[in-house]
Amino acid sequence: MSRRRAETVVIVLLLVAAACAVGFIYVYATQSLPHQVQFEGLALGLAFACVAVALTVIARSLVETEELAEEYPAPERPEEQEDLERLVRDSGSRFTRKRMLLGAGGLAAGALGAAALAPAVSLGPAFDLEALRHTPWRRGRRLVDEQGKPLLADDVETKDFYTAYPEGADPEQIGAPVVVVRLDPGQLRLPRDRAGWAPEGILAYSKVCTHAGCAIALYRSPLFAPVEPKPALVCPCHYSTFDPARGGNVTFGPAGRSLPQLPLLIDARRQLRAAGNFSGPVGPSWSGVREGRTKS
Repeated sequence: MSRRRAETVVIVLLLVAAACAVGFIYVYATQSLPHQVQFEGLALGLAFACVAVALTVIARSLVETEELAEEYPAPERPEEQEDLERLVRDSGSRFTRKRMLLGAGGLAAGALGAAALAPAVSLGPAFDLEALRHTPWRRGRRLVDEQGKPLLADDVETKDFYTAYPEGADPEQIGAPVVVVRLDPGQLRLPRDRAGWAPEGILAYSKVCTHAGCAIALYRSPLFAPVEPKPALVCPCHYSTFDPARGGNVTFGPAGRSLPQLPLLIDARRQLRAAGNFSGPVGPSWSGVREGRTKS
């Protein structure tokens, strides 16, 4: 392969690698394509493959190589030897389009670096935090089960654990599912501004753990008071534990803030309804999410 053709091949491969890396970022960011993970893997794999082939072409066609049958004798005139080495070094490069090669290489390296950093955005919301403040709950909305059946106050028993959703809303929304439990009203120690949020001792909290977004899936209803003195909502992933009697306060584990509480009311037909929105933003405690109020 001629030098100029080899350089052209390397430049094209590096540009394709950069395009594939940018494609990975686009696919990762849009979250709208079917088979998302497969396309991400294909884009990233092609990018690295193009870089690998480009380096192979450089090594074989554009880098000077020399095989020595025996060692050179010691130079008789060191000054002349240094001049000759400088001349060979200055004139022996096989690259004729260095700027284009360096530009293509820098573009590929930058795009791959950006692709490597792109998943870091998933560690927490970085731009639009408003989406985390909107929930489908509003005053008067009924609590229903997975089949859409309204949840009655008389059906909620102590020591049991229920999952409910807002009637008519998308149950997949992060702010949709809640856990419902009943405690003895005399056990409640809610903040003063939530005095009427738990009619007949029935409480509702977001089902999304404030540590890493896992589901609150366990309810500790103590059978032996000396060992487990309080009821608690527990996330089984990292064992963040919340006290429903005290407004969802964290009592154990890595969660950074209390579970958001949903105010409840009981209508004339004994159906449970939301009396408003959550006490705080739903979801993990990323920077910027702790502050503010939820919106319907």
